[in-house]
Amino acid sequence: MADENDPATPADSKLTRTKQLWAQAGKFLTGRPSRPESDRLPPGQHLVRDWPVLDLGLQPSIDKARWQLDIFGAVEHPVVWDFAQFSAQPQVTQVCDIHCVTTWSRYDNHFEGLPALALAKIVRPKPEASHVVLHSADGYTTNLSMQDFLAEDVLIAHAWEGKPLTSDHGGPVRLVVPRLYFWKSAKWLTRIEFSSHDKPGFWEVRGYHNRGDPWREERYSE
Repeated sequence: MADENDPATPADSKLTRTKQLWAQAGKFLTGRPSRPESDRLPPGQHLVRDWPVLDLGLQPSIDKARWQLDIFGAVEHPVVWDFAQFSAQPQVTQVCDIHCVTTWSRYDNHFEGLPALALAKIVRPKPEASHVVLHSADGYTTNLSMQDFLAEDVLIAHAWEGKPLTSDHGGPVRLVVPRLYFWKSAKWLTRIEFSSHDKPGFWEVRGYHNRGDPWREERYSE
């Protein structure tokens, strides 16, 4: 999880305290049935046209020329890429909806990046790898099961709507996991850790669900 002794991780910020209170109170939960086969909008969500900016109170300024992505842990071939090396990997463009636990959703986002499945083929996770931990430049972490990380629509993204990701939206590189609430899509991505066990991250240890499926309203831990 995030290191609370790291000054880059504002664990006691006003936003953090507020969102922890939301988890304790079960704020935004509707209990409505989920119908992903017929409804595009998950329960309790509302549509927005813009892309709201949410973070922990810090937006690290990352020089693309000095940025690196370190993929390590339970893999056969750990790698460290600079941006040019990362960009030289197989890239795709995909369209997806995104859903934030704070109840906004945005349809038809065009992201470009490296599919997580393609990354896995390069680093070759070991048989014992069951989870992935995403580490961000601001000290933030979040966890995913291997099943969710290796879903076909998961991207390590560097562009949105045909332009490089801006810093406020997690540039130069962020994760995009469309099937889960967007706190799982770590911004300012710098390290991807393959692990033999689960390691709940910043929000997961503060009352938020360990998985975060918007169709099941998995906003908070039970």
